[in-house]
Amino acid sequence: MKALLVCCMLLAVFVSPARADYQRNEAVPVDKVLFGKVTSVRHISETELIEDRNHGWKVFGGALIGGTIGNQFGSGSGRVLTTVLGAMIGSSIAGDKHPQAQRVTLQLVELMITIDNGQEYMVVQDLDPNMRFHSQDPIRMIYLADGTVRIDKQM
Repeated sequence: MKALLVCCMLLAVFVSPARADYQRNEAVPVDKVLFGKVTSVRHISETELIEDRNHGWKVFGGALIGGTIGNQFGSGSGRVLTTVLGAMIGSSIAGDKHPQAQRVTLQLVELMITIDNGQEYMVVQDLDPNMRFHSQDPIRMIYLADGTVRIDKQM
């Protein structure tokens, strides 16, 4: 019974829901805002290979659960053998059920911007389908307190 309870607790710890780091409706402090115009727009797609960072923990959790279950059988050196076999089988099952990698295509937009004092900047940011930029669009360059820059259309 204890082994079943331990298994349930480990599954709850290692199988956590994915959370996004960015919340759209979250207020963030702004350091400064510059105003200008877009001089050129280029759409870019960047494909990258994303590896799951939790894969190792899932294999470890599978080995731990399998070893705990295997430890319930046998006695003496037989118990050691079933514990090791349980850990090997548990880690193998956890590793096989998890996809190794996933391809993600990021849609980006590269903006050349001339601000009101004549300085030019190039900014690459995520493509927002609700905010399409064109040459000569008035923009605002927002410097956020976390060190990032965001370009929005001037309304």
